[in-house]
Amino acid sequence: MADAFSSSSENVIQRVVDVTVGESNPVEKLEELYQIKDICGFITEHQFEKVALQFPDELLVDAVAVALEIERNSNAKPFILGDTSYGSCCVDEVAAEHVGADCIVHYGSACLSPSKRLPLMYVFERRPVDLEKCTSAFRELYPDTHSHIIILYDVNYVHAIDDLMALLSPEYPNLVVSQLVVEGEQCYSHGRIKRLHDDTCLSEGDNNQLIYQFGRQFSLTSGLSITDYSMFYVGQEGAILTNFMMTWNRCSFCSFDPIKRTGRTESVSINRALMKRYYAIERAKDANVVGILVGTLGVSDYLKIIQQLKEAIHGAGKKSYLFAMGKLNVPKLANFLEIDIFVLIACPENSLLDSSEFYKPVVTPFEMEVACNRKREWSEEYVTDFRHLLPGGQSHVPLADQQEEGSETDMSLITGALRSQNLMSSEPEVSSFGSSVVLRNQMLTVANTNSAASFLAERSWRGLEQNLGATPVVKAVEGRRGIAIAYEEEG
Repeated sequence: MADAFSSSSENVIQRVVDVTVGESNPVEKLEELYQIKDICGFITEHQFEKVALQFPDELLVDAVAVALEIERNSNAKPFILGDTSYGSCCVDEVAAEHVGADCIVHYGSACLSPSKRLPLMYVFERRPVDLEKCTSAFRELYPDTHSHIIILYDVNYVHAIDDLMALLSPEYPNLVVSQLVVEGEQCYSHGRIKRLHDDTCLSEGDNNQLIYQFGRQFSLTSGLSITDYSMFYVGQEGAILTNFMMTWNRCSFCSFDPIKRTGRTESVSINRALMKRYYAIERAKDANVVGILVGTLGVSDYLKIIQQLKEAIHGAGKKSYLFAMGKLNVPKLANFLEIDIFVLIACPENSLLDSSEFYKPVVTPFEMEVACNRKREWSEEYVTDFRHLLPGGQSHVPLADQQEEGSETDMSLITGALRSQNLMSSEPEVSSFGSSVVLRNQMLTVANTNSAASFLAERSWRGLEQNLGATPVVKAVEGRRGIAIAYEEEG
């Protein structure tokens, strides 16, 4: 009989799992779907010998056939990256370096976050779009032909956007289409614009109304701002659309789902979503111990944001611990009860993690900075790309000077208790007294820093202890047999 915390071992062994295996495409379609000719030309041009092929799970069915075609048409040795360390939209440079690859070919959906370690080429899927249904839905959603509209899309539908614009632009003179931008000196994508620096774009004229974000680039009409435009998104509902809506939260959004072939006005309450994120910020302000989760090793400048977060957290009088654990799930984070809140460093699409099922909240670097840096205020601006928070970024705010700020107190909106932001900022880095350290300032006195070490000291069970010299030496005896849920001698 199974109890509330376990299941029957027999049921686990006899359980039948339904697995849907997609059908592989014929060889003659591989060239069209995976751009094998362009990839082989890219490999030959740069004389690469080892090539890492990164596929998402839904495209692994064609991985072997694509690898064989690349090996047959080039002198390179391909390696298939079967499981990514983090999200499939990010480039897994760590796995590629394990096999000593000279470059990476990334297939499928991509967040277009810049990578700097290895040369990279993007190959997007060519998912079908019913242009007739899409244009019809667009006209129903925007009956005013003089509206200012920006078309955004999933990268897998980029092949159909030019045809869509050809059908709509004669009727809508103020229609603007975004272009995919590949950033970085070693990043390539066939037919895409290549961006080298923040203020320079190849194949693009000078325009002071140029907007670049999330690998997309578009130009605004002179005299108008982004809030004067409506957004039309081509793609399924998911992390990409949510990221756009949170960032440009003052713009109205409509979308067309190519799978359902229907259009709709996005009715998700952005204000409600922002209030949920603000609640997480209040939890971050109340937290004493913060866990920094490394959710990417491929996005450039991730080490810089880690260091900046450490300084901000320490300046706010909190303890921080660094975790690198690959893909996140509830059981992994539940092992660290001493952590009050986690901050996830990941690409923009994976940063907005729904932590409702987690035991402790998971916030973004922007939200943690709002909680720890008094100079950064909560406003209509919401930042999901952590690179914008770094010095030189468009949303960078210097850390508040502790000597100028002093130890100011405010009230928690959750618990109603008083809290001091800089109270424990003078805590020594290394202390041999554990939780008995007494920190003083002119305002208040605290006798417990509430770090992870003090949390461990209060536990009744602290793990396996050696007890050297206190345990008698005995001969080895036969141990238990079976599994932990039902040993043989327990009946």
